[in-house]
Amino acid sequence: MTAVIDKPVRTPGRWAAPPRPVWEEKPSRAGLVGKGLVLFLACFAILFPLWIVVATSLSTRKAIDEAGGLVMIPTDITFIAYQELLSGGQVTRAALVSIGVTLVGTVFSMAVSVLCAYGLSRTGSFGHRWILMVLLATMFFSAGLIPTYLLVQSLGLMDSYLALILPSAISVFNILVLRGFFMGISQELIDSARIDGAGDLRILWQIVLPLSRAVVAVITLFYAVGYWSAWFNASLYLNDQDMLPLQNVMIQLVQKQEAPVGLGQAIKTGELSGLAVQMAVMVMALLPVAVLSPFVQKHFKKGMLTGAVKG
Repeated sequence: MTAVIDKPVRTPGRWAAPPRPVWEEKPSRAGLVGKGLVLFLACFAILFPLWIVVATSLSTRKAIDEAGGLVMIPTDITFIAYQELLSGGQVTRAALVSIGVTLVGTVFSMAVSVLCAYGLSRTGSFGHRWILMVLLATMFFSAGLIPTYLLVQSLGLMDSYLALILPSAISVFNILVLRGFFMGISQELIDSARIDGAGDLRILWQIVLPLSRAVVAVITLFYAVGYWSAWFNASLYLNDQDMLPLQNVMIQLVQKQEAPVGLGQAIKTGELSGLAVQMAVMVMALLPVAVLSPFVQKHFKKGMLTGAVKG
């Protein structure tokens, strides 16, 4: 008899491609080239406009005038636009307003969304079915802009930062994604904690949330980006120019309605180009999202697909 020796199973390294299933055909050379070309074009279409924005914000007035507008290859790099923007005035104040609204709004929205989703994920909770139906109805039917404006006005929230948070604090879609993920957690694990004397808040804090880090990270990013990029509520409910967030100041700059305090003289004297200021504000508005997104990117697939499938 001949001894059968099992061949060692090769485990892929960290950067190695996972083993291909036996029923999947090996990609052809033309297919690999085509995929690489499509990915290259997609990356180029995304990164090239961003490069133009950054290059123009770092260019001098002379370089911008010679290029006839937007600069693709900066020759004389200068940070004067960023120095002027960050030296004080309306832009700096608007950036601080946006940061504060984003932090407070994200924490408030996540707290309400997580509590609501956990309550709706427990099938024995009081009135969970009717509350879920009401939430679903709001996804298809809305009172409209005028009733919302009148409600904010009647509550005395005009010219208040709460007007930037409360009207858009909750997203039913995000609650449904959280609920679907929470329902996928083993009920036996929750029952065992309840037998040990843990209450709902302790179960949520020590069991459910640690097991839901992926979906919580994704929903947190959604809320944060929404608050950071929001401008419509501020244009409706804020009349004080000193209270405007960064996005509204950027709109004013792009539309050339008015230059921020401290920049008008620099632009008039020729030290600074108005186009460079506009591009610099755009970079400041995009920077937080660009910095945070890579840290949450690994959670997108697990956080979104698992919640959707198990919901």
